[in-house]
Amino acid sequence: MSGITQEETDLIDAARAAMRHAHAPYSRFAVGAALRLTDGSIITGSNFENASYGLSLCAETVAIATASAQGRLTEIVQIAVAGGPADKPGHPEPITPCGRCRQVIKEAQDMAGRPVTILCAAPAGPQVSRYGLDELLPHAFGPADLGLGG
Repeated sequence: MSGITQEETDLIDAARAAMRHAHAPYSRFAVGAALRLTDGSIITGSNFENASYGLSLCAETVAIATASAQGRLTEIVQIAVAGGPADKPGHPEPITPCGRCRQVIKEAQDMAGRPVTILCAAPAGPQVSRYGLDELLPHAFGPADLGLGG
């Protein structure tokens, strides 16, 4: 993975490992996410589908909610997301967070008070894309839009 640090490679590997725990019987699209916190520790999440599709949870949301439940929401500095179709393990293109997850990442970034880097990867292979949230979610809605600062 050229241009990617060892620390980022480790985060991507954690996201790929989390994919193996995805519960995706309906879409067959497994996604794993990994968060790096300010102290270097990593929290992971995987998607969890439900027969009532609207109740499904994305990997990024699971990981961010886990960080929040541990009182560590403001410590997120980087997110890696990896995923692809379970029936096409050679899926070569990196995936990006869905719109809902981009909004959840926006909230976490605002709470952290610093930019959060997003690394996007395929299930395997060297191709990784790096984004700032402003690239993925321009003109985002956040606490400032509610008159709450931010």
